[in-house]
Amino acid sequence: MSDIEAIYGSMVFSDAVMRERLPSDSYKELARTIKEGEPLDLEIANVVAHAMKEWAIEHGATHYTHWFQPLSGITSEKHDSFMEPTGDGRAITKFRGKELIQGEPDASSLPNGGLRATFEARGYTAWDPTSYAFIKDEVLCIPTAFCSYTGEALDKKTPLLRSMSVLSEQANRMLAHFGEDGHRIIATVGAEQEYFLISEADFAKRQDLMLCGRTLFGSSPCKGQELEEHYFGAIRPTVNEFMKELDDELWALGIPAKTKHNEVAPCQHELAPIFTEANRAIDENLLTMEKMKLLASHHGLVCLQHEKPFEGINGSGKHNNWSLSYGNVNLLEPGESPADNLRFLVFLSCVIAAVDDYQELLRMSVASAGNDHRLGANEAPPAIISIFLGDELGKIVDSLIHGLSYQSAEKVSMDLGVDVLPNFLKDNTDRNRTSAFAFTGNKFEFRMPGSQVNLSDANMILNTAVAHALKEFADAMEDKGSGPEFEAAALEHIKTSLTAHERIIFNGNGYGDDWPVEAKRRGLANNRNTADALRCLVNQKSFDLFDEMGVLGEAEIRSRYEVKLDKYTKTLNIEANVMERMVRRNFIPAINAYATKIAKGINIVREAMPDAELAEQQEQLQVILYGLKKTNHAFENLKAVHAQAEGIADDNQAQADFYASTVVPAMESLRAEIDALEPVVDHGYWPVPTYNDILFYV
Repeated sequence: MSDIEAIYGSMVFSDAVMRERLPSDSYKELARTIKEGEPLDLEIANVVAHAMKEWAIEHGATHYTHWFQPLSGITSEKHDSFMEPTGDGRAITKFRGKELIQGEPDASSLPNGGLRATFEARGYTAWDPTSYAFIKDEVLCIPTAFCSYTGEALDKKTPLLRSMSVLSEQANRMLAHFGEDGHRIIATVGAEQEYFLISEADFAKRQDLMLCGRTLFGSSPCKGQELEEHYFGAIRPTVNEFMKELDDELWALGIPAKTKHNEVAPCQHELAPIFTEANRAIDENLLTMEKMKLLASHHGLVCLQHEKPFEGINGSGKHNNWSLSYGNVNLLEPGESPADNLRFLVFLSCVIAAVDDYQELLRMSVASAGNDHRLGANEAPPAIISIFLGDELGKIVDSLIHGLSYQSAEKVSMDLGVDVLPNFLKDNTDRNRTSAFAFTGNKFEFRMPGSQVNLSDANMILNTAVAHALKEFADAMEDKGSGPEFEAAALEHIKTSLTAHERIIFNGNGYGDDWPVEAKRRGLANNRNTADALRCLVNQKSFDLFDEMGVLGEAEIRSRYEVKLDKYTKTLNIEANVMERMVRRNFIPAINAYATKIAKGINIVREAMPDAELAEQQEQLQVILYGLKKTNHAFENLKAVHAQAEGIADDNQAQADFYASTVVPAMESLRAEIDALEPVVDHGYWPVPTYNDILFYV
């Protein structure tokens, strides 16, 4: 049994470790840097670096690395040892303040969207002291930002940190009207990570899973998730052993892994941590994803983090639970009487305005080739952004908009009728799994992010948009003080804002056929694929927002647009290549071999018994041959349109549009033909493990 108290944070250079190991003055200076963002004096940095090195070596570390998040979205690291030769054949260990504060990786070989040319290789990593250093695989990992030689952000972390700073600034402007200011307001995030675990043996036989992370072919299993027996079901022993090892590793890294359970689909699971500051939460989520993949192999398993590894059953999301707080105060906590809680209503109205004004940017932040397959079904929200408030909060908003009096709904005591269970109060805020952005009591759950996404983009945009809404509110209240005049003006501003943004509020069924029609009538965007979703990033509205709030410059925005387009087209290019290779080298030969077997069988029987009734065998052969004909036609069509897509070299958006509008449908058509033949062909001839094999391993 794990000793949680002994394990937890043992591999983290945490605040407690710093307080213990640093001189008092040095610790205070570092704490001030973390809290106020002031530069750290080099002498203090030297003290911190030495203490960090000594602690790391005591815990088995031999190297250090600046651990950062390039625009690819994953993490990067270059390891340097603490060893320094002395010139007499011996060596000592050293780690200086300048090595802690700054590193110099190659800036041209990582995605940069045109910000750096191949011959312009210099880039810098800069220590982020707000996210604790940690030890992983005998390496001291120092979370850092990554920028170019000319100062542009080349990573995901830097804009996120900028957005958190401006959000704190604007939130404090509003709190000053309530007699509070000077707080460090933080956006908090809890990232619920969904994933699949399958057998290594099955994975190794599926080229599509190995190269694309998802099955490009696969007929529906005989049994899927329709019995609803997997969700919260007993965890199979092999998976439980994996989860226990994962818990231990995450706890040692100070990651507050709290909840684990089976998800809806067969082989699907979820891990949910306790929320923390957004910057650290995203670092910790990236570490969690890395550990999941690594540790699965210890148990003969493979962890799939693709948004839709299997067609027709639940995909995997990463629900982003977002709130605002300082100290122990949650600014999105309604309290006992939300209608009378002016501070809550101020922040609520700003979130609503932000999500409505920048709905397309939020949709863009989660756009990927994989997530395009997930959004719109199987417990994932549609591609339309809307806000779910629940019955009571929805009625409060409605009463504010229309100037009506509001009668608070009483909490209803629910008697379960079982003596052993206590009565409990029914929460007056339900949950809506079809909503993109749902209020869940004291936070908003952004349900659109896919399981393999880096959450920095989504939270950076959310923080920036809310900061902008708070700025507009604070500007309007500039001369209102903090008394009755402010309260009256604030309520009027809330009413005006909610009226202007009422269209984004939707408490109904996001899967209903009438919702896209209604959303269009309201003027809400419905960007169904990544190619459509990315356009908004480079319009003037986007440039103005990020420039005004000081989060991204136009060159930085354009670079991210180009990187995202490039990743989208390259992902689909790889998938098309794999499809063509598998059809040509695996499926067509296997189907031909089975057709030949049937044909030979018919001839052998006919030779032995000329009058034998062979209509069923002939019909089966005809079905297979007709399926092969359609497969070949779909195959040739995919090859042709794929070649066309590759030929669009001078316009990345046009190439992405062509992939989305033409190549993807051709891929779907080819898949449909292969999938239709799978139930007809003998299992022994089928060249890859089927969904029945993969999803129901022992």
